[in-house]
Order: sequence, then C-alpha cells, then structure tokens
Amino acid sequence: MVDVLSDEIERFVRAAGPDPDDVLAEMDAYAEREGFPHVGPEVGATLRLVARLADAERIFEFGSGFGYSAYWFAEALPEDGEIVLTEVDEDELEQARDYMARGGYDDRARYELGDALETIDDYDGPFDVVLIDHQKHRYVEAFESVRDEVPVGGVVVADNAITAGPIEFEKLLAWAEGATPDDPNEHTRGIADYLDRVGEDPAFETVVLPLGEGIAVSYRIA
Repeated sequence: MVDVLSDEIERFVRAAGPDPDDVLAEMDAYAEREGFPHVGPEVGATLRLVARLADAERIFEFGSGFGYSAYWFAEALPEDGEIVLTEVDEDELEQARDYMARGGYDDRARYELGDALETIDDYDGPFDVVLIDHQKHRYVEAFESVRDEVPVGGVVVADNAITAGPIEFEKLLAWAEGATPDDPNEHTRGIADYLDRVGEDPAFETVVLPLGEGIAVSYRIA
C-alpha cells in the first residue's frame, strides 16, 4: 500500500480542518483501536463539505461500516433530510444506529442490512450525494445502479480511489498513465474500471483527491 499523504501533511490537514465532535472522536478512537479501515476525519470533513455544496437532502451509501461517513454526512443534512446506510454486518449496522442516535441524527437515517446493490432497487431517487465504499470489483455496478438517480449538481464519491490494503498501486498508476499492467487483481481492476467508467461519462466531471486512501469525486454537470 502507498501512503497518499506524508505523515506530516496528513497531520497538518487534520489539524487545520474542522474538529470532530465527541462522538466522532470516539469513533476515530474505536477505528484506531480495532484497526477498522474508516475514511478518517480528513475525508469525513470533505464528505460533509461536498454534501453542503450540493445542498444535499438525500444521501445513499454503498457500504456504511459502523456509520462513520454517515455521521459526517448527516451533519450537513436538513432536519427533514435522509441518509440511507447499507451494511452486510449486522453488528456494525447496530453500532452505526447507536452512534447516529447519540449524535441526534437517528431521525435522518434509514438502516438497511444486506447487499447495497439489492437495497438500492428498493429506493427511488433522487439522491444528491452517493458514496461508494464497498467491494471494489462492484464499484462500476454500483455506479450504474444509481447513475440516473443523481441529478445535475449531484455528486458521486468513491473511496479507495488510490489505495487500500489489496490494491496494487504501481499497477493502478501504470493504468492511469496509459499502460496495460500485467494481471492486476480484482480490487485494482475494479478501481481502474470505475475510474474509466466515470471518466468517460460526459454527464460527470471527475477528479481524484489525495485524501485518506484517495477519493474520486464525480460531479453531475448534465
């Protein structure tokens, strides 16, 4: 795995950004203690900013873990807004419910246990912001399932656009520079295929931001 930011720059970005509240600080401590790969406060604050800039009223997450990103998102929603959390691990979803309730956001949250790609079929859009953060080889499928539900001015964010434990960064870099890497694993191929898909879609403008493990931000322009 490659370090997206140097330790000093990461510390600077974190220190200069908004302070997490007490619940988020507890969630950060839990993730560090348990080795849980959450997005961290730099990405969390960016997700909240994206939701604010999009005037988000409805948000859908493909993969929510114990609710960390959803908590950041929820702070940007109006009182009558909605965020849909999806998770295949029942214990993690219950943790998310507890954290969201403690933050005062439970009334904005809907908790869905099971495969997010099946859950999205039960919902009608629009969704102003979508987060894709589940199995990398299914990112393109997730995008296709929700693409038409994102309005102009809406945003799709994909986590792990640069790195994650199983992603082979050198092969991903070779792909980005126009080469054809030999036999990338399914996680690396999943990210490359996703960035190809959103990058070629004329309705979206996409940039990759080097925060956390990299996030691809796709803004709907048409």
